[in-house]
This record gives sequence, C-alpha cells and structure tokens, in this order.
Amino acid sequence: MEGLILKSTGSWYTVKSDNDSIYNCKIKGKLRTFDIKSTNPVAVGDRVEFDVQQADTGVITDILERKNYIIRKASNLSKQSHIIAANIDEAFLLVTLAFPETSLEFIDRFLAAAEAYRVPVTILINKIDLYKDTLRDLIKEMHAIYEPIGYPVLEISVLEGTNMEMLRAKFQGKVNLLSGNSGVGKSSLINYLYPQLQLRTNDISNYHFKGKHTTTFAEMVELPEGGYIIDTPGIKGFGMVYMEKNEIYHFFPEIFKYATNCQYNNCLHLDEPKCAVKEAVKNNQISESRYISYTHIMSDDNEKYR
Repeated sequence: MEGLILKSTGSWYTVKSDNDSIYNCKIKGKLRTFDIKSTNPVAVGDRVEFDVQQADTGVITDILERKNYIIRKASNLSKQSHIIAANIDEAFLLVTLAFPETSLEFIDRFLAAAEAYRVPVTILINKIDLYKDTLRDLIKEMHAIYEPIGYPVLEISVLEGTNMEMLRAKFQGKVNLLSGNSGVGKSSLINYLYPQLQLRTNDISNYHFKGKHTTTFAEMVELPEGGYIIDTPGIKGFGMVYMEKNEIYHFFPEIFKYATNCQYNNCLHLDEPKCAVKEAVKNNQISESRYISYTHIMSDDNEKYR
C-alpha cells in the first residue's frame, strides 16, 4: 500500500493510506534513504510504501521520490542531519522581533536551506501588536531586505487577529510547513485559525515573554478547507548541511545575481580582489546583514559539507 507520513515520533510513524485509513508503522531494517545520513530517514510529508501487519499496524518498505525537503544539522552531537519535512508546497517561517527575538542570521540560514531544495518561503512577523519605535523600524527594514529578493513578508498578530484570514487563504489546498524558534507562537497560530484541531500550548502567564508551544515531534495536520499544515518543534539554531562551500552563494539569490560580475569564476566573495558581490554590499545593493550571514555560514568550521 501507499500512504502519507503524518507524524514521526522517532521509532513509530503515523501513516495515512490512500483510502484514508490510519496505520502505526515501523521502518523495515534496510530502507532506501537517498544517501542522506539522517536522524530520521523517513520524514513527515514523505510518501511511502508499506505492508499492513495487523489491523492498524504496518512496516514501511520504501520511500517514494521526494519533490523537495528542508534539512538541517541535527541538534545532537552527532554529525548527522535532520530532515524537517518533505514534499512541501510552501514554508512559512514565523519570527518575532522580541519576546523572543529571532535573529536575522537564523532567518537567512533557514532561507538558504529552503532555497537549496527549491522550497518557497513566506516570512511571518508575529506579535506586531507589541512592537513600537525601533522595532517598527526593523519591520520596515525586513520588508526592504527580503521582499525584493523574492521572500514575501507578512505582519500578523495572533492575539489581535491581524491578517490571519489572509494567512488562512494562503494555507488552503497546499502542504504548508510552519517553522520557527521556540516561543514565536506556531501552535497558537494554528489554534487561532483552526480551533477544532486543539493543538496544545503551554499556559501563557505573560503575553510578552511566554507562549512556547509543546510540539515535540513534527506533525502534519489536515485542514478543514483542504491541504495540510506541518507543525514543527521549535528550532534554536539552524546548522547547514550537504552544501559545497563554493556553492553556498547560489542559495542567496541577490549574491548569486551579482556574482556573475566577479573577475574570478571561482570567487568565494570573501577576500578576493575585484569581487562584484563585495562592491554591491558597499553600494547597498546587497543587504549588509545578508552578506554577514553568508560569511558566517562560510566560516562555520564545525558544519558538515559534502
């Protein structure tokens, strides 16, 4: 039988068959894994083949070809990677400028990983009801940084319902990945739009500082209007994996654009002379924060590349 992975708990996988039956499955001992050394060879969103063992249990025997996926360095001390989700139509990166703060470098690392596997991303700025003065200026800056290079930025407030109906329309009929740091309000967002799903969140004693969700495993939730949301555990950092160092700039669209004008075709856009990318940064044609994120990724000696 064929089915869709809805949830992974490490050793057991919830699989929805093509006839809408639900099975709890384990992985067959030897399984094709696309040569990815991952903590989770089967990911939420994967299409799989499985054999039914009993009434509601089975064994996954094969993973069908993936359209795309997003992968990051595993959070444990191993050198393995972790596949966040597979077969994604669009990723929504939920960020907050404070309470807690999402760094621009975290955003850029996520975008680069998505770009590498051709996953479109929309940036959602949550808790806009809290932001004043300099944080409002930062929101304008984020629009100016990300929208010209192809990443829409949508301001939302789960507390006040700002732009939430617009977001609901974006989710409809697609496989949507919702990701971000712990505490940015992922599960609260889903509960606002789809209260019938009743995802768990921690008690909120102070809106400014609390609101961490309690998602511990990625889970794919079917939406009433059609489509799915993949709710993911909060991510503290985003380590890059499986990238050639001389290709990392390909995953920064604006750097890739200006790189064609560099004097040397093997330019890494770091210390080389007559680098068109560095000149574009100097002329404010490339955001300085984006370029700094790029250089930090390039200098990550502990990251794993091919």
